[in-house]
Amino acid sequence: MHFVIHAIDRTDAGSLRVRTRPAHLDYLGGFDVTFGGPMLDDDGAMCGSLIVVQAEDRAAAEAFAAGDPYALAGLFETVTITAMKPVLGV
Repeated sequence: MHFVIHAIDRTDAGSLRVRTRPAHLDYLGGFDVTFGGPMLDDDGAMCGSLIVVQAEDRAAAEAFAAGDPYALAGLFETVTITAMKPVLGV
């Protein structure tokens, strides 16, 4: 099953994102990520993350999101996880 993880950074967390990015990218490499990347504000600065991951169920998707080094470091203000059915571009 596919899940969309939509995470918004805390407003004061730009340097935290930069410091934890290598660990975040290493972590993602251990999972079946369909696609993902940083979301950008109108000025082009990173302000959140959007990740589509394949997971067995919602609990597995939640565990994936909770174990992300970004989440463990307290980068995100909000995280939303939604199941999805890919139709285009897959």
